[in-house]
Amino acid sequence: SPGSCNTMGTASTMASMAEALGMALSGNAAIPAVDSRRRVMAHITGRRIVDMVKDDLKPSDVLTKEAFENAIRVNGAIGGSTNAVIHLLAIAGRVGIDLSLDDWDRLGRDIPTIVNLQPSGKYLMEEFFYSGGLPVVIKALAEAGKLHNDALTVSGETMWDQVKEVRNWNEDVIRPFEKALTESGGIAVVKGNLAPNGAVLKPSAATPELLTHRGRAVVFEDIDDYKAKIYDEDLDIDENCIMVLKNCGPKGYPGMAEVGNMGLPPKVLRKGITDMVRISDARMSGTAYGTVVLHTSPEAAAGGPLAVVQNGDMIELDVPNRRLHLDISDAELKQRLADWHSIVPVPASGYASLYYKSVIGADKGADFDFLVGHRGKEIPKDSH
Repeated sequence: SPGSCNTMGTASTMASMAEALGMALSGNAAIPAVDSRRRVMAHITGRRIVDMVKDDLKPSDVLTKEAFENAIRVNGAIGGSTNAVIHLLAIAGRVGIDLSLDDWDRLGRDIPTIVNLQPSGKYLMEEFFYSGGLPVVIKALAEAGKLHNDALTVSGETMWDQVKEVRNWNEDVIRPFEKALTESGGIAVVKGNLAPNGAVLKPSAATPELLTHRGRAVVFEDIDDYKAKIYDEDLDIDENCIMVLKNCGPKGYPGMAEVGNMGLPPKVLRKGITDMVRISDARMSGTAYGTVVLHTSPEAAAGGPLAVVQNGDMIELDVPNRRLHLDISDAELKQRLADWHSIVPVPASGYASLYYKSVIGADKGADFDFLVGHRGKEIPKDSH
């Protein structure tokens, strides 16, 4: 690869997740694209794959529930992207592992962010690599009793065996627990009548004062509606409002684009305001920051409560108590949902139709329903 974003964005996060799952060789995640050790790692990875075939070591032997739990905790420690939530849920679904948003919330609550990288911190991936990289993070978590140290990796060794001798070369980049960037770096999962199946938020990238907030909803029905209104000086919005974007989930966009971190209106930016609470069923880039509630499930296009939020509704976000609440009565919510009609066209044929009918919610990984579940045979059939 010619390289990826040099912050802890989605690409760097998923490279770290591959290593934390045990599916990549130790030290792989953070090697800079231009460093000669990247080619060396590629070479020894290819050799190891051949040896894995000889040893009958399969991905399903490595991708256990314990491996996913390790990865979730590592994601909290590195301040990883919210996109890791969807990717790991989907991967777990493919190998028949029961993984949920509740697991993400439970496992991340007591994990501090110790990697001082943008967008949550100061440094870039190159400094992370030269400080020791992901093995140092894994060792710190393992020594703190936060990981399943005996989890098997593609090397044939346990996770602990791979990292027990590594050293931290810069404690401002990879910090000790007592000097962590945030006390709780894991992905927060909020639920309530606005997100019955859950929504996610990255506390390490949010404004602390906004993690508990009540505000008036300013609603955008889809991304085109947002683009048409956001620069309007007459838009009825201020910094205390909550921006709500609908129909940008797996079915709605379609494809769940990275538009959840909506830019603030110019009339607010001119006040020097840099963050507002934003809620959507979309994703956002791992390089982004802000108090952004994402992956709201069920999504608007599937008839989730997000679909019936109206301008002027009051919404309460309470991240410490993991709550996201639309302040209307149950009867009013039920009536709105009964009266709701989707504005998203349903594809009639082709791949778009297959996608629309088969894609599952973000809370399950936004994968195709027919790809979920363990497959494969011990003995292949003859091909001829």
